[in-house]
Amino acid sequence: MLYESILLLAVLSLATLLFIWLFGDATHAPKRYLLQAFLWAVMGAYFVWCWVKSGQTLAMQTWRIRVVNYIGQPISMHQACKRYLLATLFFGPTFLWALFDREGLFLHDRLTGTRLILLPKQNPKASLSKPS
Repeated sequence: MLYESILLLAVLSLATLLFIWLFGDATHAPKRYLLQAFLWAVMGAYFVWCWVKSGQTLAMQTWRIRVVNYIGQPISMHQACKRYLLATLFFGPTFLWALFDREGLFLHDRLTGTRLILLPKQNPKASLSKPS
């Protein structure tokens, strides 16, 4: 989550800059609430796009983690949107659920039919060898 937060800091900073450039000061309501909703949507677009495209965000690639459905296939747009919605609206309980789940799944994964898998390490020597 720390790696993801660092990446999102850059993405959300640019999104905030764009919002303020277009709409001006957002320190007071209702612009402040519009900015918050906009940033939530930007994060959602980032996560959903990454999960549907490759099953991984940049941070997930670093840790060799991929989100898949229960049969190990890429998740659908519907699953990705539902996963993001549940994970963000019920942030604390969905992650704490994993401590008590028999398979160690997060609540948002349990409810959306998704799961995280750890990918095997790649052998760097195999990619350097010449084909015969």
